[in-house]
Amino acid sequence: MNPIRVMVVDDSVVVRKIVTDVLSADPAIEVVGTAVNGKVALAKIGQLEPDLVTMDIEMPEMNGIEAVRGIRAGAGGARYGRVPIVMFSTLTDRGASATLDALAAGANDYVTKPANVGSVAQSMESVREQLIPKIKALTGRPVAVVPPPRAAAPPPPPAAPRTGPPKSPEVLVIGSSTGGPEALAKVLPRLPASLPVPVLLVQHMPPVFTRQFAQRLDRLCALRVVEASDGTPLLPGTVHLAPGDHHLVVRPVGAGGRAGLQTGLHQGPPENFCRPAVDPLFRSVVEAFDGAVLAVVLTGMGSDGRNGAGEVRAAGGRVIVQDQATSVVWGMPGAISQAGYADEVLPLDRIPDAITRHLAGASGVRTTVTTAGVPR
Repeated sequence: MNPIRVMVVDDSVVVRKIVTDVLSADPAIEVVGTAVNGKVALAKIGQLEPDLVTMDIEMPEMNGIEAVRGIRAGAGGARYGRVPIVMFSTLTDRGASATLDALAAGANDYVTKPANVGSVAQSMESVREQLIPKIKALTGRPVAVVPPPRAAAPPPPPAAPRTGPPKSPEVLVIGSSTGGPEALAKVLPRLPASLPVPVLLVQHMPPVFTRQFAQRLDRLCALRVVEASDGTPLLPGTVHLAPGDHHLVVRPVGAGGRAGLQTGLHQGPPENFCRPAVDPLFRSVVEAFDGAVLAVVLTGMGSDGRNGAGEVRAAGGRVIVQDQATSVVWGMPGAISQAGYADEVLPLDRIPDAITRHLAGASGVRTTVTTAGVPR
């Protein structure tokens, strides 16, 4: 089995050394070369023939965002226009903003540079934990720079039986990870401001990033998009994005929840190696809305959301997942489909219409009892 060929692009000698040493220690990965900026990367990509590129953001002559645009435009050779790119970002407002720009330009994912970890060994471990799983997920095995035509995917197994009749959704919950920012930027703007239910969203992202991502989505959408805070009443037409390093759940207000429902945040243990995670949100809405849930899971690595989707469906809710052909990584949606928990497996461009169709008869009455805010 051929190793995954990686080109490392960074203007820092120290970072190049750390990343190169970490990746070279994995027998499944080969570092085939490095570049000190985007301009050099574009000149080298055809010669080095990488299966994946790691890309710094702030570099002289040509920064990482410009280099991503160049690669996607075929400047390094047309056959490398689709090579997976993982950005190397700082955990700062500026770094978060630039990373989101890079994802919008066509980068596939990102990792954050180690900060204040105290030693080279700790820095290397941080890079190893973050970067290697993403490289393997984005390239698959065996690796090919230009992927062969997809074989016809086997039909998904029949959906698992429900324990009760289907219920009209009173809430929309969405989970995503790798490739999620761009997928969400295509799905949420196609939902109307008049959406009759509240929306809760988990995208695997660190702190700082989630605040900026919520602001970007808010500018794109007719819906109001906010980074979730603790204790906010749920209202139709508002999207609550889980903040980095906090699980997002739904909690009742008052005895028995008769006064309404609100957001809740907590820092319980990571689930599926993630915080925020999709499963805690899905579990909480099943209980809070008595199964009247529409759950959507988009592209992402791992299996976060599979167990929660099973609970949604068993309680009478509905589950939609993104299909393999349009997913950057078919980990999360694939796990749900293969478990038999998906009511529909759809390409990304059909998901907004499916959401609107499922919510056509929703009233959202339960969520509007409290009035501590008005949707835009």
